[in-house]
Amino acid sequence: MQASTNKIINIEEDLDSALIQAINLYHSGNIFIYPTDTIYGIGGNPFKQEVVKRVAAIKGRSEKKQFIWLINNLENLLNYIEINYENHLDFLQAIWPGPVSVILHLNERIKKMIELDSVAVRIPNNNFCEKLLDEIKRPLISTSVNRSGQKPVNQIEELLSNFLMDVDAVFYNSVPVKHNSSTIIDLTEPKPKLIREGSIKFVELLKKFE
Repeated sequence: MQASTNKIINIEEDLDSALIQAINLYHSGNIFIYPTDTIYGIGGNPFKQEVVKRVAAIKGRSEKKQFIWLINNLENLLNYIEINYENHLDFLQAIWPGPVSVILHLNERIKKMIELDSVAVRIPNNNFCEKLLDEIKRPLISTSVNRSGQKPVNQIEELLSNFLMDVDAVFYNSVPVKHNSSTIIDLTEPKPKLIREGSIKFVELLKKFE
């Protein structure tokens, strides 16, 4: 593996130690690569502007273009977003945890804080993510590991070769991550609207919406 002062951490060797390191990186305003229930993601605290700027710079895109947030549960999510329709909450409970990212309206407090009106968010079905999110109890940035316009990188060797020097740590495991991105739907209006179809088909999601 590439020699570097940046950390390369095998989650399977010591999950508790990996979690402690990820928690510390998050709270310290650092960024790291980690596996999710879809593809590898670049993560950090979305409320630290320097974190958002670093992630945007790695990807070569505007920091004003919002990143997906991962969060641990619906109860915590309600601290950040507005749900205006009861059936929307029922729908979210039916599709999560899983690889579906949903664009939702932010509440007024968060809108003022990050100067955005909405965010795509999901509750992931991944052991490392679940445990990390339960500990930090805040949203975690999740954006694919790639330069803008290029395909996401999911092979650990390629991740280390091309992105290790850009981040503060890489968390990985020997089990290959899935190569499908999350399905993205817009739920800022009464009915769901498909933005990007991923591993979960939109027609299947609609069956859970009443």
